[in-house]
Amino acid sequence: MASVSKLVLLLLCAYHTLVAHAGDDLGSYYKVLPAGSLESATVNCTDHKVSPASGGVVMVPLHHRHGPCSPVPSTKAPTLEEMLRRDRIRADYIRRRFSGVKGGGLEQTDVTVPTTLGLSLGTLQYVITVGIGSPAVNQTMFIDTGSDVSWVQCKPCLRCHSQADSLFDPRSSSTYSPFTCSSAACAQLRQDGQGNGCSSSQCQYIVNYGDGSRTTGTYSSDTLSLGSNAVSNFQFGCSQSESGLLLNDQTAGLIGLGGGAQSLATQTAGTFGKAFSYCLPPTPGSSGFLTLGAATSGFVVKTPLLRSRQVPAYYIVSLQAIRVGGRQLNIPTTVFSAGSLMDSGTIITRLPRTAYSALSSAFKAGMKQYPPAQPMGILDTCFDFSGQSSIRIPSVALVFSGGAIVNLAPEGIILESCLAFAANRDDSSLGIIGNVQQRTFEVLYDVGGGALGFNAGAC
Repeated sequence: MASVSKLVLLLLCAYHTLVAHAGDDLGSYYKVLPAGSLESATVNCTDHKVSPASGGVVMVPLHHRHGPCSPVPSTKAPTLEEMLRRDRIRADYIRRRFSGVKGGGLEQTDVTVPTTLGLSLGTLQYVITVGIGSPAVNQTMFIDTGSDVSWVQCKPCLRCHSQADSLFDPRSSSTYSPFTCSSAACAQLRQDGQGNGCSSSQCQYIVNYGDGSRTTGTYSSDTLSLGSNAVSNFQFGCSQSESGLLLNDQTAGLIGLGGGAQSLATQTAGTFGKAFSYCLPPTPGSSGFLTLGAATSGFVVKTPLLRSRQVPAYYIVSLQAIRVGGRQLNIPTTVFSAGSLMDSGTIITRLPRTAYSALSSAFKAGMKQYPPAQPMGILDTCFDFSGQSSIRIPSVALVFSGGAIVNLAPEGIILESCLAFAANRDDSSLGIIGNVQQRTFEVLYDVGGGALGFNAGAC
């Protein structure tokens, strides 16, 4: 990873900016939470509405898959232990995929839809509702910044799961068109390793996920509706066969927001611009949003965005330091040299082992008034809050390159009764900034400007 370290240092020299803060005033070194506030909260599903296109911007509501705001009737939500088990599978897959990239291969780069908290596919937690076809058929789909290919279940479906929305029937859409095997879109799909041969001269796709799930079918195009805004010739997979955890949910499919050629963000860059943002709601009982064509000027807190040529789906940033209770921990900057993936689909942030050890020790020192509790899966810094009417926790801030300081919301620090961070096996593996830490922030992916930004308290 030596080349990554050199690149990060070059970026730091070239990316001058004043130190900027996102989140509460860093003078607030402790945060007080009502006991049980992270498990129960007032339901508010009307915070964000689909906005009409304005200056090339479209916003769509986003919701938690298993919350009362979800447009899909809730099935039994997986337990936290099961979610953490699936989260470990996803994180391991991400690291394996990236570890095959020689030297990391990183470089600095170049519509708003409401989001809801949804479930490696088993960890995706946020969903949006879009329309597919002409006339449009509403489909509730997961969003994932770690994926490029979007897909939706289609008729006829040989092996699919039951879904709450009507199954999309390509024969009923006047604008549906399957790609031929000789098309440029099919060639790009094969180049990216997600082609699956031909069937009746039609291009076939396949997407394999880290948890063993798989979707296959015909690679196609049709009109995508985001509120009152229509995207013509949107490329997606018409799924006709699935396996694994895909068979366990009632959502219709997935919208890929990664950095590759097939993602929604890339396909709509010519219409909405090379920037999108989202805000993940703090609880299942509240709403967030996804914005295509997000304004980049309103973000004071920004850090350089790094990209991998070999894994273009990934959005990577350089974490530099961690603060607990207002004090910066004594962690050598080189510990973070592998970089960190910003990921909407991973739940828990993964830190280099040395960094996590320092964070855990400092957090425990600020929580001496609470007895320790048994670990919960990958979470090993846990506390007993029995009998407490309120909980006082130290603030935690993440410091990124370029002077960006992100002071986490309480919902981004504690998950149930545990510190919501976990350790990598070593210091050389890619870190991950998970969705728990991103909650309540509007997170900007300014792909054209080569930056990632944060606005606190956006949802």
